[in-house]
Amino acid sequence: MAVSIEDIKRLRELTGVGMTDAKKALDEANGDFDAALKEMRTKGLTKAEKRGEREARQGLVGTYNHDGRIGVIVEINSETDFVARNEIFAELVKDVAMHIAASNPQYVNSDEIPTEERERVKDEFTQKALAEGKPEDMIGKIIEGQIAKYFAERCLLDQPYIKNPDITVGDLVKDHNARLGENIVVRRFSRIAIGEAA
Repeated sequence: MAVSIEDIKRLRELTGVGMTDAKKALDEANGDFDAALKEMRTKGLTKAEKRGEREARQGLVGTYNHDGRIGVIVEINSETDFVARNEIFAELVKDVAMHIAASNPQYVNSDEIPTEERERVKDEFTQKALAEGKPEDMIGKIIEGQIAKYFAERCLLDQPYIKNPDITVGDLVKDHNARLGENIVVRRFSRIAIGEAA
C-alpha cells in the first residue's frame, strides 16, 4: 500500500520523529497509520523511560480555576527552557491542572505516601477482611489488591486521565516525554476548594 505524504507529516507531528523515521514506520506497517502510530509510540515510550533518569529543572507553574470554586497550582518540569516554552508542554500543564481540579488526588505518586498512612490503610483493610470472615490464607492477597486500588485512586499519576480514561495521567506524561524528547516530571501541586477544611 502506498504511503501518503500527509500520513508521514501527521505521524511526524504526533510522535515528534523525523520524516524518514515516520516514512519507515508507515512502510513497515504497510501504510496502516494506526499500526505505525502504535509502533512509534511504543518505541518512543521506551526511549522516554530511559530519559526518566535525566534531570528536569526547567518547566512551568500552571494554574486552573473552576468557576471560582476550585483552584489548582501545579509545577511540571522539563529538562530545557526550550521545551518549557513549547505549546504542547503548556497544554500538558493545563490539562494536568484541570485533571487535578476534577479528580482531587492527594499525592503525585506512590513514593509520596507516608509509611504511617500505608500502615493505617493496611490495618483497616485487614480488620475488615477478618470481620467478613475471609479465609486467612487469602487475606494477604485480598488486602494487597485493595491497598493498590485505594492508593491508585489517590495518586495523580495512577489516576485514569479525565479526558481519556483508557490511559493514566502517568501514561499521558510518558507520551509527552516521547513527543517532546525530554524527561518531564510532575513535581508538585496544590488544590483548594471553597468550603473544604484544610
